[in-house]
Amino acid sequence: MSRVEQPSRRIVLAAAVAAAVTASAGPAAAGPETSMTTDPADAARAVPARAVDNRAWTSHADWRSGTRRGTRAVAGTRPGLVIATPAGTRAYTDPHTGTTASWEYGTWTSPVHLLSVPATEAVVSWNAHTPSGTWLQAEIKGTYTDGTGTPWYVMGRWASGDRDVRSTSVDDQSDGRSTVWTDTLAIDDPSTGLRLASYRLRLTLYRKPGTQATPQVWRTGAMASDVPDRFTVPASSPGMSGELDVPRYSQEIHKGRYPEYDNGGEAWCSPTSSQMIIEYWGGRLTPGQLAWVDPSYADPQVCHAARFTYDHQYAGCGNWPFNAAYAATFEDLQGVVTRLGSLTDLETLIAAGIPAITSQSFLKEELTGAGYGTAGHLMTVIGFTADGDVIANDPASESNEAVRRVYRRREFENIWLRTKRYNATGKVVSGTGGVCYLYFPARPSAAQRTALAAVGVRA
Repeated sequence: MSRVEQPSRRIVLAAAVAAAVTASAGPAAAGPETSMTTDPADAARAVPARAVDNRAWTSHADWRSGTRRGTRAVAGTRPGLVIATPAGTRAYTDPHTGTTASWEYGTWTSPVHLLSVPATEAVVSWNAHTPSGTWLQAEIKGTYTDGTGTPWYVMGRWASGDRDVRSTSVDDQSDGRSTVWTDTLAIDDPSTGLRLASYRLRLTLYRKPGTQATPQVWRTGAMASDVPDRFTVPASSPGMSGELDVPRYSQEIHKGRYPEYDNGGEAWCSPTSSQMIIEYWGGRLTPGQLAWVDPSYADPQVCHAARFTYDHQYAGCGNWPFNAAYAATFEDLQGVVTRLGSLTDLETLIAAGIPAITSQSFLKEELTGAGYGTAGHLMTVIGFTADGDVIANDPASESNEAVRRVYRRREFENIWLRTKRYNATGKVVSGTGGVCYLYFPARPSAAQRTALAAVGVRA
């Protein structure tokens, strides 16, 4: 299970697709096991008003907007941002290796994005390729509803490898009214009514001096939200049945392996879930990429996912944007972090062939059949039964064969969407409020674009 409650991190507080979606292009969407029965009007009525604003910059026009210093937009089938003539050189001391090095850099700053939902939280994510000798930093600067602004907050320093710098979040960032908690910018006291009204993002791309190497960023954005505090959520009605053929991997068989990455497999729910969906979309690692893993270990790709989603400051593999960024290192994949509003949203995605990774916390007795309780855990939703119950690949299983589970709809929906819960000692603690990772093709089908748009995600 994921260590999402520890002193350095707070658990953050927290449709309609019918005939067109049944023509989905997911690898396992076709076949007799998949029966799509969602009625658009019924689905729309079941979805509550959204409390999420999910803005992404992905197009050539997007990258040409805002302010560029030492970077340029590139066109093509997958537009992006790269270093042009560097804006300058900076020294960076990696806090996890102690190594100081000089780096050429360029920056891109987005236009101001006015939030449709004045927000208590924001999560920044990015999709990029960082060849050897390069890395990037992502930042956000918000404007409060009283007209004042936040400082520039670092939301991640990241590379797809770990030879040049160590990917890391940055602790101890606060202005007394908002704070960065690993991967989430949060208003300190939402009861005051203070919210984020708008924000800008800034990307800084780095490379070794004198080289022509450059990161290429294909996607960046932020999910901002204001999910109301609640112990229970409204129940949705079943709308479809069907199951996607997603690979099954257990985190538990990796116990004790590579403890330098969050104490080994027992804490690898996030990268294990990520690897399942990556492989569903056809992502594969080469023998060369896996050569570092002990050859006696089964499913070495799970070890690889843990290593390359690891946040060296948080000391865990559960950094949400790092998982999405890892997924996007595979050819023709995108990854985003968002919040969804109900199981109806998940049904919409499953109907389009898009599985999802959900984050939840619960007592053992709150999720029948799980056999455990957790302060935070990621699992992969792959379908729904005819009765509307959730079919999940749960990595907290003793074997790959045991990963597929069926969980009661009402129980699952509540533990995933609530923002408040009681822990084992009766203390009120936080829930994740519908957090979800979505991985999908760089060039999704029309049906997939429709489904993603229906849950507020730009493809």
